[in-house]
Amino acid sequence: MSVKNVSGTFLRRALLLDAVASGAMGLLMAAAAGPMGPLLGLEPGLLRAAGLGLIPFALLLGYLASKDILPSWPVWFVVAVNALWVVDSVLLMTHGPTAPTGLGVAFVSAQALAVAVFAALEYAGLRRGTSAALA
Repeated sequence: MSVKNVSGTFLRRALLLDAVASGAMGLLMAAAAGPMGPLLGLEPGLLRAAGLGLIPFALLLGYLASKDILPSWPVWFVVAVNALWVVDSVLLMTHGPTAPTGLGVAFVSAQALAVAVFAALEYAGLRRGTSAALA
C-alpha cells in the first residue's frame, strides 16, 4: 500500500497551521457566540455549533500533522471538508437563515478565504508528498 510521507514536509506544516487556526476560531465562536451573533447578524446557535464542530476538526488536523507517515485518504478528507466549508460559507451569506451585517459578511468571507487557502496548501502538499510504505 502506498501512502504519503508527511515528515517535515510542506503538508505537515499546512495541516498544523490549519489546526491552530481552526482550533482558535472554534474556541472563539463557541465561547463568544452570544456577543458575536448580533454584531455579525448571525444566529448565536449557528456560530456556537460551527465553533464546537471546529474543535474536533482541529484535533484531527493536529493529529495528522504529528504523524511522520499517514495514508493519503485522511488528507483528501481534510481538503474536501475545507472545500465544503467554503461552499457553505458562500451559501450562508447568500441563502442563509439570517442576513449578515457588513461585519458578518467580512467575517464569513475572511474565514472562507482562509479555509480556501488551507485547502489549496494541503492539496499542494499532498501532491508534493513522498510515497512511502506504511509501517
